[in-house]
Amino acid sequence: MAQFFEFFQAHVWLFVALGVVLALLIANEVHGNLTGGKRMSPAEAVRLINDRDPLIVDVRPLAEFKRGHLLNAFHAPLGKFDEYLGQLAKDKARPVLVYCALGVSSSTAVEKLRKNGFAEVYPLRGGINAWSMANLPLTTK
Repeated sequence: MAQFFEFFQAHVWLFVALGVVLALLIANEVHGNLTGGKRMSPAEAVRLINDRDPLIVDVRPLAEFKRGHLLNAFHAPLGKFDEYLGQLAKDKARPVLVYCALGVSSSTAVEKLRKNGFAEVYPLRGGINAWSMANLPLTTK
């Protein structure tokens, strides 16, 4: 135990940085749960897709969408998202899975969908990058 305290005293800034990083991670999770509701992991999203046939919305720019997206995804880039709300409103009864590249900017689309009467809207935690890291399929069609 004495060695730990000696190490701590020699590397105080490392422990301060660790504390800051942990606090930011916890704050990010709490903020996401308070504002964005439940964020789905790729595995949970697969279960949703298989069981409930959600409307899948990709909010990334067109160039990224063309490089690969989830099967049957509707492309509604975040910059022009308001223009696509009318087309999406036809399916308000279906659950909606929204994703972007990293899972950060999709929260804006989630908020807009909820304000427009969509009851079940779920952002994909980690975005399409998490989907790809889980070795789940993408399509370019």
